[in-house]
Amino acid sequence: MYKPYSFLLVIATFLLLQTCGNGDPAAIAESSVSDELNSWFDEKYERDLMDSPERLTSLGRKERYNELNDISESRQLEKHEQRIRDLEELRAFDTTQLDKQTKLSWLLYKHQLTENIEGEKWRHYSYPINQMFGFHSGFPSFMINKHLVTNEQDALDYLDRLSKFEIKLRQTIENLRIRAEKDIIIPDFVFAHFYSDCKNIIGDKNSLADNIFINDLEDKLDTVSIAQETKNEIIDRAKSIIKESVIPAYEELVEYIHELEEFTTHTAGVWRFKDGDEFYQYRLKRITTTDMTPDEVFDLGISEVARIQEEMKVIMKFVDFDGDLQAFFSFMREDDQFYFPETEAGKASMLEGYMAILDKMEAALDEFFITKPKARMIVKAVEPYREKSAGKAFYQSPAEDGSRPGIYYANLYKLKDMPKYEMEALSFHEGIPGHHMQNSIAREIEGLPEFRKYSHYTAYGEGWGLYCEYLGKEMGFYQDPYSDFGRLAMEIWRACRLVVDAGMHHKKWTREDAIKYLKDNTPASENQCVKAIERYIVMPGQATAYKIGMIRILKIRREAEEKLGDRFDIREFHDVFLLSGPVPLSVFEERIDEWVAGKLGESL
Repeated sequence: MYKPYSFLLVIATFLLLQTCGNGDPAAIAESSVSDELNSWFDEKYERDLMDSPERLTSLGRKERYNELNDISESRQLEKHEQRIRDLEELRAFDTTQLDKQTKLSWLLYKHQLTENIEGEKWRHYSYPINQMFGFHSGFPSFMINKHLVTNEQDALDYLDRLSKFEIKLRQTIENLRIRAEKDIIIPDFVFAHFYSDCKNIIGDKNSLADNIFINDLEDKLDTVSIAQETKNEIIDRAKSIIKESVIPAYEELVEYIHELEEFTTHTAGVWRFKDGDEFYQYRLKRITTTDMTPDEVFDLGISEVARIQEEMKVIMKFVDFDGDLQAFFSFMREDDQFYFPETEAGKASMLEGYMAILDKMEAALDEFFITKPKARMIVKAVEPYREKSAGKAFYQSPAEDGSRPGIYYANLYKLKDMPKYEMEALSFHEGIPGHHMQNSIAREIEGLPEFRKYSHYTAYGEGWGLYCEYLGKEMGFYQDPYSDFGRLAMEIWRACRLVVDAGMHHKKWTREDAIKYLKDNTPASENQCVKAIERYIVMPGQATAYKIGMIRILKIRREAEEKLGDRFDIREFHDVFLLSGPVPLSVFEERIDEWVAGKLGESL
């Protein structure tokens, strides 16, 4: 067991006493124990980071640059036992001797360990391969977007990672077999998406003319100052590895997935699993950081959908539309004025439009924000090989060292699924002041243990993203009434998620029931509705965090406004949120309470 009062701590305390003279012994002890615990946090963070070559690369570090993560069942069990030992060590620290910030870090680390230990029961209740994510599609994205090549060694490491692909893929198959034995198999609709993605990735295995790995490596080598002969040798080796290892591994995975197809089901919800109801309640608690029941989530969604539709009717009247809300939805879905043309020029115009919106928002930040991120951000189209199955937009954090910017991905597969009137809200959510600001600022906070900068609480992050869509209205955006309708369209989309997610996973709705609900209650296209429902099926509970998180953030803000009146400063409120780092929303609420008390105390 970890000994809090080690020999090093005795030395540190002695030196501190010599420095402080007759300082307060309690304060000295508090500082010493806090310093030791923060060192412990750093040690555990670095240990876990070094265990993940892919995360090291994501952060811009090049240790283990030629390796991939070990996702074998045996390694996952070892990590579980390691967490149990870590919790024992953490509990050995005397929390009465910690300063306030370190005590919060202790509580958060304990919460994460406990949650993961309790979650071991449900570790296999997931789909490692699906249409949203999985090693089959994640590996190309990782190599293209995160494995940078700045010298010859980086290129050789790229080759090593290609050669190790088959090892990790076989571990993926092992994980799928374990789940299949528990009747946890991807639903029937996933298979076509999976086959399509793999076909796109494999390409023409004879010529490799359009192979995404070869094209990526060639593009990267073009920027490196090494002999052309060496570049040619590297490309030749890459082609050999892809033909002899990577493509056969993909084919092996496709063959195994084809075997599973015989045992699949069309049933959407996790209620079909053993103890499925208990699992779904666990997911909701973990995702929302609340104790809401599935029925409460469902009922909240129903009431929010009704409220937002009333606001939509106001806009409908403002633009003098003649018809009911369903007719207005059809008009918004079908009228060409709301969409870019399905051409390369149309796609380029849309990307330029997103950047123009973000540039305008960035110029307006000072009135509402104090702290802004140092990291850069770009807008990029989702890569062709995965655009058919990927979501409409998502964000990728920048590298820790600044070598790679944050990326706001927009899916331009079908521009009819990306209406112009949603561009502002989508940009505020994924980019600025949404995920890019929240994620980047968290990583730039000085004085926090590293684990807190990279923690993830879905209701905190996604609740903030949806809150930022709403905030844009207060900041003077959405001047076009159709764009304001787009804001409401995206909000009602998140409200509907509460209904369909709990509907499928708790109330035993079918996939078709859920698709129909989205089509009846939103202006989204049928393709959007289908893709969304299929996402919620393979990611149970995740989609509920957006609306629940937003409602909680707004509630906390309203209460602070009521208490402070004219002394409420929206810039300071946002600073408390962003500089807290990722935390459960209950912790954010406590920090706001302290901020409010401090502001009230200042006025006495």
